[in-house]
This record gives sequence, C-alpha cells and structure tokens, in this order.
Amino acid sequence: MPGLKTIPRAEFARRRRQLMRQMGRESIAIVPAAPVRLRNNDVEHAYRQDSDFHYLTGFGEPEAVAVLIPGRAQAEYLLFVRDRDPARETWDGRRAGPAGATRDYDADDAFPIGDIDEILPGLLENRAKVYYAMGVRPDFDQRVVGWVNGLRAQAKHGRHPPQEIVALDHVLHDMRLFKSRAELDMMREAARIGAAAHVRAMRACAPGRHEYELAAEIAHEFRRHNAEHSYLPIVGGGERACILHYRENDAPLRAGELVLIDAGCEYQSYASDITRTFPVSGRYTPAQRAVYDIVLEANLAAIAKVRPGHHWNEPHDAAVRVITQGLVRLGLLKGRVATLEKTEAYKRYFMHRTGHWLGMDVHDVGDYKIGDEWRVLEPGMVLTIEPGIYIPANARGAPKRLRGIGVRIEDDVVVTRSGCEVLTDGAPKDAADIEALMEAA
Repeated sequence: MPGLKTIPRAEFARRRRQLMRQMGRESIAIVPAAPVRLRNNDVEHAYRQDSDFHYLTGFGEPEAVAVLIPGRAQAEYLLFVRDRDPARETWDGRRAGPAGATRDYDADDAFPIGDIDEILPGLLENRAKVYYAMGVRPDFDQRVVGWVNGLRAQAKHGRHPPQEIVALDHVLHDMRLFKSRAELDMMREAARIGAAAHVRAMRACAPGRHEYELAAEIAHEFRRHNAEHSYLPIVGGGERACILHYRENDAPLRAGELVLIDAGCEYQSYASDITRTFPVSGRYTPAQRAVYDIVLEANLAAIAKVRPGHHWNEPHDAAVRVITQGLVRLGLLKGRVATLEKTEAYKRYFMHRTGHWLGMDVHDVGDYKIGDEWRVLEPGMVLTIEPGIYIPANARGAPKRLRGIGVRIEDDVVVTRSGCEVLTDGAPKDAADIEALMEAA
C-alpha cells in the first residue's frame, strides 16, 4: 500500500506568494477557516476545512483566520488560531496554537483568535483594497464590514480605511483551476482509490444483495486507504439509476437489472468523482448493452476532445452528437440528428452536462466562460467526463425493453501538454471487461 502523500509546505508558500503578487501592494486578504457544523444537538459533523483556506495554509483546524499583507516588512503572512488549552485538548484533540502555526505552518507571525478584533483593524489601516470572499460566510461578512466601518468612523482622527472590498475568489479560484504536479499526485491517488472501490463493488455484487451493501464495500475501500467520501454516494439499482441524485441506497438488487454507482473519494482534500454502471447478474442483456455501448462511445468521444486549445464545451458537443445518434437508432427519438441537437430533444434522456471542473471541491472552482466565449482548455485543468442515458420506467413512447434502464459512465481527466490523461482508468468501463471481472469474482 502506498505511503501517505502530502502537499509540500513549500507549495503552500508558493501559492501565497503568487496570490500576493496578483493582489499588489497596499492590499490585504482575509481568509477564514470553515466553521464547525452541528449534525444534531451537540454532535458535530466530521470537520472539513474550507478549500480556499486549506489551499493557502494547509492548516486543518477550525476557528482560524489567515491574513496576507503584501510588502509588509514585519510579516506578510499571519495566522489567527486557537490558543493551546490542555483542558480542551483532552476532550477535542491537540491544537497547534500560535507557536505551532509559525513552526509547522510557516506563518510569519501568529496570534490567538480571541485577539483578532484588537489586531486586525490596525492591519486594515492604510490598505487600499481588502480581498475577501463576501457572501460565503454571512456571519464573518459582518465582522469584516464592522472592522472597515470602525476605521471609517475614525477617519477624522487620521485613520485611513480601505476604499474597496474585492472578490478574493475571482483571483484565487483561477489559481486553483490549474493543478500543480503535487496536486495531480493527490488526484491520481484519489482516482486510484476510487477506482479500486468500484472494482470491489463489482466483485461483491450479486442478486439479492442490497444497495447499501455495495455502498459499504466502497466505504471500506476508501477508509482502508485513509480517504473519505468526497460526496454522498449513489448506488441505484434498476430504474432507480434514472434518478440522478438518488440517495436512499436501501433497495435490493435484482437479477437482470443494472446498478449505477456514482462514488468518489477525497484524499488529502482532493476529490475523485467516478460512475460505473454494471449488471447485477454479471452479464448485460442485449437491450442494456445497446444503451451502454452508446454511453461508452459518448464517453470516449468526449475524452478525445479534451486537449489544449479545445474549448470547454467541445467534449459536451461530442457526447451530445453520439448520444443523439444513438437515441435515434434505439427508436427513442425520430428526425434528423442535427435538428434534434439544435432543439435539444436529447435532453429527455440526457438532461445534464457532460462534465465539471474537479479538484479540492467535487464541483471545483473556475470559470467555464471568459466573457461570452467558452474557456479554452489548458494543461493542468482537471474535469469530469460523464455522459448518460436515462429511460424512466414510465417513459411514454419508449420501447418496453428499454424502460427502466439508466446508464452513466464518468471519468476524471486532466489536460496535458499533448492531450489528456484519464485518471480513473483503473475502473473498467468496457462492457466485456466488466463482465469478465464479475465472472472471475
């Protein structure tokens, strides 16, 4: 089993320097950590750090704020963190404290979070711009506005407040869109673990088992590699595969049906996002295979369009063309393919986009358009490719043999200098390969 992979401390420092260069002098950035969320009563959800905060700091604790002040002689990078507290650490675990924030996380200086109201207004003074993600944390928004307004109220005493609050996410999220070598290593590992979990589910599948049993196999594979779910998994057997965000995962799996599993893991804060659709009994029926092969062809056609210089929508256009042609062959649509594409008739059976950005967030940050034009793909971008066909059991006019079939095939793909790399090829998707794997299980 591979050892634990991590992002080097030097990379976090490089990110902070890059952001500060783009901010320019006479500016300041304020980035709060994610709050603790309650699941019910006094039971907390597992803590997950805010992606922007983690991207810049690597610091995993709540109740923290990062401050970047380009050109400040005393310290450009400050952290406000929880103080050490032996009593609380006995209950809740160890804390870095201000000393640990400088020693282990390379902050130039660090202070107790309880002192932020006294210290931060002074740091804001004489700064022209405040870079901050307004609207993400309404409670913290009020504090930032309060600090700025407090300085404005003292302007007659010679204090100079910032004149502008600038959207930090506009700058930072474009940085996050381009993955470094270290980040791609994290994503390869997340993809490897995720693919292994799908293989495990295929091997464990049999008529009479329940959806939650396959979900448990996936969860086990994630945890044994120190990964977590990157989102709630979907395990939909039979016609439940036509529910795009099916969540119950509690029904029995029946012979002769397909099961669609959409499940990815998060490894060191980087996500995978994988979908495979396979036969509960180990072999596709002719009708299932007919639908499946169209979706696979669309998946491969879309991946072929992932390369530098192509724009964001080209993979989707390629998938739509293949699926529309396939729907006509299946008798689900009638008419000229070009007209059916133009009128979006295919959306009756393929109603979502072919992919999204992927990274620290499953639906990762980054613009899909620049102005009115689709964004051009560049090396280091990572996206999903996930075409599907969904034929509900009550679909009027659909041939009876096709009703209740839902198929989606999703891969994680990184744009390279010469084309692309499919990160999730460890999970088989050719129908014959899936049948052979399940037969050997």
